Amino acid sequence: MKLSSVILLLLAAAASGAIEKRVVGSRSCKTDRQYHVQIQSIQPGKSCGGSLINTRWVITASHCAEQDVKLMLGVNNNVGIFTKLWSSVRGKSKKLEQVITTKQQFSYTEDEGKAHDIMLIKLNEDMSDKLPTIRLPPPDECTKPAIHQQVEIGGWGAKKADILNNKLPKSLKCASTDLSTCDENDKPGDQYVSDEESTMCAFRPGVETCFGDAGSAVEYNNLLHGIVLSNPVDKCASTIVMANICRYREWIDETMKKNP
Repeated sequence: MKLSSVILLLLAAAASGAIEKRVVGSRSCKTDRQYHVQIQSIQPGKSCGGSLINTRWVITASHCAEQDVKLMLGVNNNVGIFTKLWSSVRGKSKKLEQVITTKQQFSYTEDEGKAHDIMLIKLNEDMSDKLPTIRLPPPDECTKPAIHQQVEIGGWGAKKADILNNKLPKSLKCASTDLSTCDENDKPGDQYVSDEESTMCAFRPGVETCFGDAGSAVEYNNLLHGIVLSNPVDKCASTIVMANICRYREWIDETMKKNP
């Protein structure tokens, strides 16, 4: 879809109220999800979430980048405002906002060149090891969560009052939902591979993800087990499509090892 079409859809949705608060049916995350990363394209049009998995790497959905992007880290950090201001004065907060080129973006592709909607982003600078990260399941014990299991989602997506001004909402939102069977149309964008092993779905009445929530973490047993792939534009997604981290667990370790 062309950028102009996306903008028109956003304007129409804002006028009609079709785009509601981010992560509909949610609660404030408070001090949870301090690993959350906000991702914005340099050229307006893309807004997503991501997760800090160690001091140098962020994981998100491929469609959230594939161009130069700005990453904002520590956005849900519980560090006091005066501490942040002092860090800014001393120049230590610069690494909390990093512009990442495509050379530091690594999407999973099959041997035939077919792409999957999952990406690792290498930061320009290491973050402090005091900044919270999210843990991955062990490679040799990673199992796709079963249908009906409860998972935790979150995001900093659009709400209608902020779309035209391109401002972030004031707080990160969290919600619980239940894994469900994916229907035929529940899959990532057509340019990405989707099958039973790589894709998960979740549904709970009243819980939806909205524009800007894609790329955010799906937690199960306090571990990163999924990435939100749903990328709604003109309305929020009631069935949430997610990447299954276990499908890519070995690739994650291999990619970080090959790109120190």
